[in-house]
Amino acid sequence: MKKRIAGFVTLSAAVLFTGACGEQGADETVEITVVGSTTVQPLAECLGEAWEAIDPGVLITVSGGGSSVGVNSASEQTADIGMASREIKDSEIQNCPEIVVHTIARDGIAIVVHPDLAVDGITMEQARKIFAGEITDWSEAGGTPGTIFVVVREEGSGTRAAFEEIVMEDDIIIDSAILQPSNGAVRTSVASTPGSIAFISFGYLDSTTKPVAVNGALPTTENVNSGAYPIVRPLNMVTFGEPEGAVADWLEFIKGEDGQAVVAAEGYLPL
Repeated sequence: MKKRIAGFVTLSAAVLFTGACGEQGADETVEITVVGSTTVQPLAECLGEAWEAIDPGVLITVSGGGSSVGVNSASEQTADIGMASREIKDSEIQNCPEIVVHTIARDGIAIVVHPDLAVDGITMEQARKIFAGEITDWSEAGGTPGTIFVVVREEGSGTRAAFEEIVMEDDIIIDSAILQPSNGAVRTSVASTPGSIAFISFGYLDSTTKPVAVNGALPTTENVNSGAYPIVRPLNMVTFGEPEGAVADWLEFIKGEDGQAVVAAEGYLPL
């Protein structure tokens, strides 16, 4: 998913931050460590590349681990920025009131199936029942007879937490679901498993899986913006206290016009 996107950064942005870059010595490098959600990770990598093109004195290192790891890393100050692809929990704020949440984009969660499956859409109720194990055969959801194989993210995943909150309500995801450690691994599993279904970030949609409509709306940016597509969540970066210095400069860039152009180019939803 990582791409060279420096071309999206305008000359005006480069001029704007020239002064800030000039404050660092020629041989001095400031490292920003970013940890957490595997949904936000590829976007953060691209945004990092864009900022490094403007300010060569900054090195941004990004790694995954999941949203809970991201929030904990910011709270414990083991990373400059934590990434979370869900709302920050009340318990996390109570545990560390100093954390500050910075929403950098929005993201839809698409329900995808194996590309050969003859199902084009399901309702939110059917989705809930499928992932809860109440519907176990595709003939019960508008398809031809065949076992449904549910693929999901592991506990602690922001994508899973958001899906549970929006879709599952009070139901629990079936224990026999196939667990995967990242959106990319979920996508690969669905692409290679006939009869499978899963949920992944919009940013991971490609031709290897088939997105299905939910309540009659396909998972597209247009349907999210119109309110027709119902499964949408924020993408957050978290800092311990208000950011300063290089971290503050990068976050300002991300929320600005050039940063949001990168967000859109990577398949996510700008603020």
